[in-house]
Amino acid sequence: MAAVGSRPQNLTDAEHSAQLRRAVVASTVGTVIEAYDFLLYVLVAPLVFAKLYFPGSDPLIGTLQAFGIYAVGFVSRPVGAALFGHYGDRIGRKVTLIATLLMTGLSTFAVGFVPGYDAIGIWGALILTAVRFIQGMGIGGEWSGATLIAMEWAKTNKYRGFITSWPQWGGPAGLFLANILVLIFSAISGDQFLAWGWRVPFWLSIIMVGIGLWIRLGILETPVFQRILDQQEIARAPVLEVLRRHPKEIVLTALCRMAEQGPFYIYAAFIFTYGSTVLHSSRNFLLTALMIATGLSVITIPLSGYISDRIGRKRMYLIGTVTMGLFGFVYFTMLNTLIPEVIFFAIVISFIPHDMMYGPQAALIAECFSPRLRYSGSALGFHLSSVIAGGPAPIIATALFAATGSGYPVAIYIAVCAVVSAGSTLFLPDYTNRDISQEDSYVAGGAPQPARAEV
Repeated sequence: MAAVGSRPQNLTDAEHSAQLRRAVVASTVGTVIEAYDFLLYVLVAPLVFAKLYFPGSDPLIGTLQAFGIYAVGFVSRPVGAALFGHYGDRIGRKVTLIATLLMTGLSTFAVGFVPGYDAIGIWGALILTAVRFIQGMGIGGEWSGATLIAMEWAKTNKYRGFITSWPQWGGPAGLFLANILVLIFSAISGDQFLAWGWRVPFWLSIIMVGIGLWIRLGILETPVFQRILDQQEIARAPVLEVLRRHPKEIVLTALCRMAEQGPFYIYAAFIFTYGSTVLHSSRNFLLTALMIATGLSVITIPLSGYISDRIGRKRMYLIGTVTMGLFGFVYFTMLNTLIPEVIFFAIVISFIPHDMMYGPQAALIAECFSPRLRYSGSALGFHLSSVIAGGPAPIIATALFAATGSGYPVAIYIAVCAVVSAGSTLFLPDYTNRDISQEDSYVAGGAPQPARAEV
């Protein structure tokens, strides 16, 4: 059952299905690569950068300084969202996605060459900051393009949650890949990990960029954007127009990510600080547990996206926010047992509440914006949260821990994030199973039109 106008007239049903598969693969592989590039820093920062670029600092202060550079990549994300959102709505999803892949991949490759403090002093940290800023800009344009290239090839209105959950899976999958390579080169380099072992995973990113580029060059522009081109409805200044037409949706989609993005980086990054100082767990123990956690996301993210197609995006997302708000306390209680098996299990299941939101999140956010402004609007909403959630989260968690010596204030912070997300999500429109391929599917104020009949 195809949605009205959802199939390009020059493609058969079989050809459309083939393009949908290619689009999902291209978007998923691309987000795996982009996530690997970005999250590799998250893993290495608490393990290496505090010692390499801030050797004179107290260990906790050095970790905060390393996370400060880490946060720069989040501050630059909205800049990239505005830049690439403009071109994504002006010249197309495909071309913009290629540009974001190259920018992120090349900047990640460059991180592996930045000398430490012993070689060039403070310039090492400054160069790392600049490269991180560029990397964040590329990520700022990547997510929307990857989501839209998959979602806008969907053949019906019924499975957008499931289809867009696969590019979402690229985040944990990229972390999984980064974990594996850090583990491998930690074992290979041994005591030389600080000297050169940590650099190799950054250098290897150039190979994955080549693979991603080859895949993305083989896909066609989406039918939705091609229709906008054919009907000459391209927005002259899409970023300005979306800020004028959809300000509420931008703010609410940014706030609804508080419970998803902030806690994710606590579970993925702050655990190394907490694990080494309180739990006295080894680096490889923590990396292995995280690797299994990301492997579990192969099931939980697509499953959550699929369930959202059945029960509604908002309902599934709200279930995830409530679960996240409660889980923080369970998490630190399990860690504080100091029993290795319990610690391991706590880390393994820590991504499940996140995945309950992350699975339906791409469709929930992208569906809020009309087709000609969808790249800009979804990119701004998604990445403005980086400034208030993902970027500050490990810094806030580390500061709370340094001030109190306990993980429970961090659990309270996670619960506050969940309350903000739940409140914001309640005010978002829900376009589950509605036709979103046409401009007239949207009305002033972002309220959804009645669902269209399918033919």
